[in-house]
Amino acid sequence: MPAGVRILDAARLGAAERERLGPRIGARFGVPVRCAADPFDVEAAYDGARRQYNAGVLMAAAAERAAASGERCLAVVAVDLFVPVLTFVFGQAALGGDAGVVSLHRLANEFYGLPRDDALLRRRLEKEIVHELGHMFGLYHCHQFECVMRSSTYVEEIDLKREEFCPACAAGVRTAAAAERA
Repeated sequence: MPAGVRILDAARLGAAERERLGPRIGARFGVPVRCAADPFDVEAAYDGARRQYNAGVLMAAAAERAAASGERCLAVVAVDLFVPVLTFVFGQAALGGDAGVVSLHRLANEFYGLPRDDALLRRRLEKEIVHELGHMFGLYHCHQFECVMRSSTYVEEIDLKREEFCPACAAGVRTAAAAERA
């Protein structure tokens, strides 16, 4: 199993945000989390007909990084993501796998014609990173209303979720992290 998590910052979050994210995410999973600027190339995933980026293609690129580094890799990008069966996604990750992707694009208030709110964007991003990493640690979508693992179709649903796992999902993460350390 991977030795930890590497967050690939292709969205230019900034050094201060990367320094804040690593420890906060790591505390939820009980594994080391490194967050670093990364020249992650998103252009190969662009679909001109949809004017969006294929999340599966970006996940495959993150999986290559994971294989090379021995860590789970989650790319944070600033482009509009889709999967073929959905209009858009906030992120995607391989269940029990080593790769995932999260986008800031539809997490930002500006996408909806609202005033910029950096604090809200940070909370949304953190929830989505935790959600996608939860899948990478083997968690399915949760039916608990406030659990970070509940599926979100709209950004407002992200806002309603807490940043934490419900007790059952937290137990699942602890079990997966313990197995990884063994």
